[in-house]
Amino acid sequence: MSLQDDLTAVQRCLDDLARSVGRVEQQVGGGLEMRRVRTDAAHLRESLALLRDSVPRDRPLDGVGLITIPDTPYDTALWTDSDDEGLGARDRHAP
Repeated sequence: MSLQDDLTAVQRCLDDLARSVGRVEQQVGGGLEMRRVRTDAAHLRESLALLRDSVPRDRPLDGVGLITIPDTPYDTALWTDSDDEGLGARDRHAP
C-alpha cells in the first residue's frame, strides 16, 4: 500500500469519526465535553490535511529501471592500491 493510499484510508476513518461524533452529539447534547470531542476531531482533520499537503505525491520513476549486477567476479586490478577493511595494506599485517 502506498503512502497516498494510507493517507486516504486515514481520511476515510476521520470522516467516519466526524459522522459518529455528530450522532453522539445528537444523543447527549452539546455540552463542554462534546464541544471538546468535536474540536479534537476537527483538529485531526486539519492536521491530516496539512500532512497530505506536505508529503510528495507518488511520481512514476522516469527512466529508472532495474539495474542488473553480474555474478561474474570483478577484475582484481580494480583493487590493486586499496586497503583491506580493517587490515591495512596487503603487505602489512594487523597487530
